[in-house]
Amino acid sequence: MDAISYNPSVFFIALGFLLLAVLFSAFRILREYERGVIFMLGRFYQVKGPGLIIVIPLIQQMVRVDLRTVVMDVPTQDVISRDNVSVKVNAVLYFRVIDAQKAIINVEDYLQATSQLAQTTLRSVLGQHELDEMLANREMLNTDIQSILDSRTDGWGIKVSNVEIKHVDLNETMVRAIARQAEAERTRRAKVIHASGEMEASAKLVTAAKTLAKEPNAILLRYLQTLTEIAGEKNSTILFPLPMNLLNGIMDKTLSGEEPMITNAARADDNSNANLGTMADLNDATVDDIVDAPSSANESKTD
Repeated sequence: MDAISYNPSVFFIALGFLLLAVLFSAFRILREYERGVIFMLGRFYQVKGPGLIIVIPLIQQMVRVDLRTVVMDVPTQDVISRDNVSVKVNAVLYFRVIDAQKAIINVEDYLQATSQLAQTTLRSVLGQHELDEMLANREMLNTDIQSILDSRTDGWGIKVSNVEIKHVDLNETMVRAIARQAEAERTRRAKVIHASGEMEASAKLVTAAKTLAKEPNAILLRYLQTLTEIAGEKNSTILFPLPMNLLNGIMDKTLSGEEPMITNAARADDNSNANLGTMADLNDATVDDIVDAPSSANESKTD
């Protein structure tokens, strides 16, 4: 059997390729929104990036961290409000990593940890408020949840920028009850507005009456304007207002013992009616006498 020949040039070529591969693997490129947490022999070394960095193979290890804002959907949570109403609430969470070292070292999975913390915080905060506050004061609730999450995730190197409650789902019975409450509230507001309008209108009418009382002819012009408006509508019935001062003069004369003109006119009408009745009686008597005269004459001739 032939002896295997040894070629040192092949060995050096292979070694050169191996060294080049190791050298190229030591270069890493990080984007602008990425950071690399470097561990040397298992211990934290430093945070590098962005750009071109060198990681010594077999000695150093790198963990990439994304610094962009993460949009996380908080699953629907069953919440019992302070007034014992069961609702289903879901939300959306906006956060980002501001300290890559804390996000990798202090917590195992910062995404999962933040999601679980957001769910528990959402249930605990909303359970301290009534249903009306959940529906009307969402901005206040969002601010409370955001401040609590931000303070608790500060040790993880995470900044919670915003929390938004998306949906508050109610059952059909509660929806009908809220609808009845809203209808009653609108009715109350309508009555209050109507009463306020009546009060303002009465105040304006008092002011207008005082203005018209300063000039007697002003009310006459108002009468004429009203008649013009009625005539423009092609109505067959027109009502003429009777001034109250005329009736006041008649009442004053009646109370003072003087006979008003209307009483005298009525008495004249009664006298004329009596005279007409007397004349009618005389006419009836004359006709009877004329009718009875021939009969009496015939009776006298017979005798």
